[in-house]
Amino acid sequence: MIADIEQAYTDAVAKAGKSTVQVTTAMGPPGPHAGGFPRRGHGTGVVLDGKGHILTSEHVVGEADRAYVTLADGRGFSAGLVGRDRETDLAVLRVEATGLEAAAFGDSDALKAGQPVLAIGNPLGLAGGPTVTSGVVSSLRRSVPLPGGDGFPMIQTDAAVNPGSSGGPLVDLEGRVVGLNNVTIPYAEGMSFAIPINRALEVAKELVAHGRVARPWLGVVGYDMNRRIAFHYGLGVSRGVFIADVNEGSPAAAAGVRVGDVLVTLGGRPIGGIADLVDAIHERAIGETIEVEVSRPGSPARIQATLAARPF
Repeated sequence: MIADIEQAYTDAVAKAGKSTVQVTTAMGPPGPHAGGFPRRGHGTGVVLDGKGHILTSEHVVGEADRAYVTLADGRGFSAGLVGRDRETDLAVLRVEATGLEAAAFGDSDALKAGQPVLAIGNPLGLAGGPTVTSGVVSSLRRSVPLPGGDGFPMIQTDAAVNPGSSGGPLVDLEGRVVGLNNVTIPYAEGMSFAIPINRALEVAKELVAHGRVARPWLGVVGYDMNRRIAFHYGLGVSRGVFIADVNEGSPAAAAGVRVGDVLVTLGGRPIGGIADLVDAIHERAIGETIEVEVSRPGSPARIQATLAARPF
């Protein structure tokens, strides 16, 4: 039995490793003769298809002038940027290469807490090929704020992920990519996070087709409601999104959403916090009119809001 488990692990690594690449970036002058040394960065990526598209983390690419991709077979290619999306911290590169083996993708919606997973990456850009770490799915409902967006539910795992492994695959024991390794919390022991692959592939499809992602937008800034906030402001609800600001000219402003409101449902869907709100808006279309229920001192209000395209 132990031998079977070991074989499952090694087979999964061998399968996923064929489509895992190293991404090296540089910014600044190309050498000392130009007045200084370039700043370099390291990351990991996953082969999306046989056309040369590589999925990685946006922060790996950043504002780099140049990117270089090293394939699992040792071949290296200069990479061009197809598109990037700061909100989900995802980017797509493209290399002019043949014989690429696209990753096998799993269904991140089917993941379960406690399920074994493996993280593959290139920590710190060290020589000698990728690193493999193992762990389990610790949680599926961690909303982690990202620098470019509001955050969304991510996969929490205890598989070690270090700088340089961002953009690498989180795989199941069938060798299928179920997430894209993204962030760790430096002061937390054994906590890493990955973008669910279902979300990542949706974004990648938009980036390949259009170079950017158009999203429906409500135009509110808020935070998770709790009993402490409810007590402080004398509110009658302890779940929802407390509205701290409403963007001028936004659909929320036009609909009459106010600072101090607590958004409790959107389109009939209960909203327990920011993660629920982001998910609910993500499922809607630009131009769609939805009913928003907010709780206010005195009485709740049901208002109609027409979602717009989020400003770039």
